[in-house]
Amino acid sequence: MAASLPDYYFRVRDNGAFVFRVDSENRQRRLELDHIAVVKLRSGQIRPHGDRSLSPEDLRAIQDWIDQRQATLAARDIDDIHRAIDHLNLTTHWAQSGASDAQLEEITDQILLAMHDLRSVLVRKKADRLIKNGDDSKDDNAS
Repeated sequence: MAASLPDYYFRVRDNGAFVFRVDSENRQRRLELDHIAVVKLRSGQIRPHGDRSLSPEDLRAIQDWIDQRQATLAARDIDDIHRAIDHLNLTTHWAQSGASDAQLEEITDQILLAMHDLRSVLVRKKADRLIKNGDDSKDDNAS
């Protein structure tokens, strides 16, 4: 069993993780987790725990975890958006075919405000991209 354990364990928390070195090769033959660092994803900060110094191997393993974690979170974000689109479609169907007047009265203003806010942001971002892409194509034509 010990051979299949990873060298590091990352206890995920908001904006990062606590990093532990996994030790299963000790006298008592017990599994021990040695807290070696704290990681903050947004800033990319890796802070050794206590008075420890991290080896290049530790830093490489932590950076690999950061890269994988950021990719996982990005994939989750886009999946959440696809789910939100599905929920909007389901909500539309519910509003059209199954909602009572009381239920519609309860949620209509909130949904309309949220949709207006979302539409405003999407239109502004789309315009920004079109302007940026238009400037890029002008630069390409000038060359």
